[in-house]
Amino acid sequence: MKTRREFIKISAVAAGGIAVLKPALSWSPDFLKKDIEPLDESKAKRYPTFCEVCFWKCAGFTYLNKDGEIQKIIGNDKDPHCNGRFCPRGTGGVGMYYDNDRLKFPQKRVVDGDGTHKFVQISWEEALDTIADNMKDIADKYGPESMALLYHASSGSYFKHLMQAYGSKNIAKPSYAQCLGPREAGFVATYGMGVSSPEPTDIKNTECLVLIGNHVGENMHNGYVQEVADAIERNASIITVDPRFSTIASKSKFWLPIKPATDLALLLSWIHVLIYEELYDKKYVEQYAFGFDELKAHVKNFTPEWAYTKTDIDPKDIRDSAYEMAKASPAVIVHPGRHTTWYGDDTQRTRAIAILNALLGSFGKKGGWYFAEKKSVPHFPSPEYPHPKWTWKDITRKTYKGAGTGISNDLIKASLPENKNEHKVKGWIVVGTNLMTTIPDVETTKRAIENLDFIAVVDTMPMEITGYADILLPECTYLERYDDIRSSQHRIPNIALRMPAANPRWESKPGWWMAKEIANRLGLGDYFAYDSVEEELDWKFKQMGTSLEEMQKIGVKQFDKETDLYLADGEEHYFNTDTGKIELYSLDLEAKGYDPMPKFIEHKQPDSGFYRLIYGRAPMHTFGRTINNPNLTDLMDENKIWVNPKVAKIWGVEAEQEIWLKNQDGKISTFPIKVRITERIRHDSVYMIHGFGNTEKGLSRGYGRGASDSEMITNVKIDPIMGGTGMRENFVTFLLENPHLEENKIENKEAES
Repeated sequence: MKTRREFIKISAVAAGGIAVLKPALSWSPDFLKKDIEPLDESKAKRYPTFCEVCFWKCAGFTYLNKDGEIQKIIGNDKDPHCNGRFCPRGTGGVGMYYDNDRLKFPQKRVVDGDGTHKFVQISWEEALDTIADNMKDIADKYGPESMALLYHASSGSYFKHLMQAYGSKNIAKPSYAQCLGPREAGFVATYGMGVSSPEPTDIKNTECLVLIGNHVGENMHNGYVQEVADAIERNASIITVDPRFSTIASKSKFWLPIKPATDLALLLSWIHVLIYEELYDKKYVEQYAFGFDELKAHVKNFTPEWAYTKTDIDPKDIRDSAYEMAKASPAVIVHPGRHTTWYGDDTQRTRAIAILNALLGSFGKKGGWYFAEKKSVPHFPSPEYPHPKWTWKDITRKTYKGAGTGISNDLIKASLPENKNEHKVKGWIVVGTNLMTTIPDVETTKRAIENLDFIAVVDTMPMEITGYADILLPECTYLERYDDIRSSQHRIPNIALRMPAANPRWESKPGWWMAKEIANRLGLGDYFAYDSVEEELDWKFKQMGTSLEEMQKIGVKQFDKETDLYLADGEEHYFNTDTGKIELYSLDLEAKGYDPMPKFIEHKQPDSGFYRLIYGRAPMHTFGRTINNPNLTDLMDENKIWVNPKVAKIWGVEAEQEIWLKNQDGKISTFPIKVRITERIRHDSVYMIHGFGNTEKGLSRGYGRGASDSEMITNVKIDPIMGGTGMRENFVTFLLENPHLEENKIENKEAES
C-alpha cells in the first residue's frame, strides 16, 4: 500500500542524474587511491578546526598539500581536549571530505502519476523557498510551536536560533534522552549540578577509577582515554564492572562480570560496606552532605551477600573492591559513564553513583572531581525571541518532572496521529542525526513521520532519515565550513575555532548559511543581522578579548581560571540544592513524587534460548556516522556478534558463521551478522557494535554490512524521572537460515499477480 511519505533509497537515479557527472557510488575517491607524498608541515597551508567525527570536539589543524588538497588533520598542542594528539577517528576525518557518496545537491520529494515517490534535484532557491513556505503554512494552521528541531551536529546551533526566532522552543537532541540525560538528572538531584562534557573527573591525579559499563578505549573520547592510559602506566587501581571482558577490563585490578540489569544492587551494596564498616569520609559527609542517617537506614540490608544473589558477584569481591575505593579516598572516581540509558531506572542508578562519590569525599577533591570552568560566548545582537504559547515543557514535564531539556521521543510522540491534544507537532527540521537508528522503536518514528505535514533534513550523507524528507539539503563537512565557537568546560577555560580548509564540494552548503537564508525568507533577517559568518564570529571573539584574525592563526585560546580546581580542607561550599548540601536524600525528587533514595528493582531476565542484547562502540567508529568513511571502514567494515563458547556449542554455530537475529517481539534483523565466539562475554548475553546494518543503498561501503542493533530494540523502558529511553531490556535468539527468502518469494508472487 502506498503511503503519503514512503522511504526513498538515495541512488544515482533518485538523486537527480548525479551519475552523469561522475560515479556517485565509487568505492574510493581519486585522492585516496593515489600515492601520497609525506607532507612537509613547514611548507603546507594549515587551517584551524575542531573535529566533528565525535562530540569530544578535539581541536586541531587541517593541512593542505602543495596541490591544495586536504591531506591530513593533526591535534592542536594548546587544546586540553586532545593535548595535540588525535585519535584514529579524528585523523580519519579526511575521508568524510573525500567520500563520493556524500549528498551533493538539494533534492525534493515528488510523486509521479502512478503514486511512485522519488527525489529530484532542485536549486537552492527552490529548496529554501519550499522550506520557508511550509514553515509559514504550519505557523498559520497550528502556530509556530508545531515546528520541531531535532539535531546532533555543531551547525544545529544556528537552526536552534532560527527556530526560536520563528517562535518555537520545541528543540531536542537525541543525545539527552538516548544517552546522557539520566546521569545529568541524577547528579542534579544530588549536587544541584549536572556532569556535562568533558566530564570534570580528575583522572590524571586519581588513585582509583571505577568504571561501570564504561568502555574506555572503545568509546575513544580522546583526552579521557589519554588520561586513563597514563593512570594505567602509574599503576592506579581500576575497577571495571561489565558483563563483557572489555579492553579496559583487561587493564583492571578488579573485573566484576556482573549479571546485566543488577548494577544498582552492586552500588547499594558498596554504599552499605562504606557506611557500616565506617570506611566513608566522615568529615566530608558531616560538612557537605544531607540525609546520611536516612541513607544508612535505607541500605542496612543491602549486604554483599544480598547483592550476590542479584549480581552473581562474590561477596568477597564486592567488599575488596569497596576497600580499594576507600583506601584511595578522596583520590577516587566512580565514573558516571556517558551512555546511561539502560534499564529505565537509570536516574536512580546514577544517583547511587553520585552518592558513592560523596561518601568517598571525592567531589571537589584532587584525584576525584575538579571544578571545571567554561568561557561564556556572547550572542550576536538580535531582537528578543517571541514568547511561544507552549513548549516542550508542556508536553514532557507533566510526566517526566526531572527532564532538563526537550526529549526527542516526546516530540516524536507529539507528531503521532493519535495525539489529539492541543500540543501537536506537525513539522520537523532534522539536522545531522539519523533518527531511524538513534531513536528506539523505529516503527513509532515512521508513523510520526507519516503524520507530518512537512519534514526537512540537513545532512552530509545519505542516511535512513534522509529517505523520508520532503526537502533534503546537503551540508558540507566540518572541513569546509565555519561553525559557532567551541567553548566547553575544562580545567582551564578555552575556546576553539573551526574554519574551512577548502571550498564545499558539489553544491553542499554550511548550516549557518542555510539557517540565515531561511530566516530571510520568513521575514526574520534581523535575527541574522550580519553579512557573513566571519563578521559574526569576529564580533564574538572581540567581546572575548581576541579576534577572528588571531584565532585563525592559533586555533585555540586559553584563559585564566577564576575559581579553584579543588576544595581546600574544611572550605565552605554551597551546592545548588534545596539544602545547599549534597543531598544523599533528595528533597527535590521527593517533592516531585519520586523516591528520594535509589531503590533496587528486579528486571526481566532472558527466556530460554534468548540472550540480553548489549551494544557498544568501536574505537574507529562513532555511532553510524562513520560507517561509510573510506578511511575508517578500512579498519572495521562490519560488526560481529559476540557469543559465549557454551552458547555456541548449544546452537552448533561456528566462528564467522552468518546468523540472523530475532528479538522477543519477533523482529528479525534485515541483514545477517557473523559470529565471534569468545569467553569475553557472559553466557546470558550477546554483544555487538552499534551503527552497522545500514539499509540506505546510497552508502556504498556501509549498506548491508553487519546487523543493526537498533532494529532489535523494540522494548523501551522509559525513565520515570527524566524520560530517558532504557534500551537494554531487549533479548535476541538466533536464526541459522535466511528467514527472508520465503518473505521474498511471497512478495514476488504478490507483485506478479
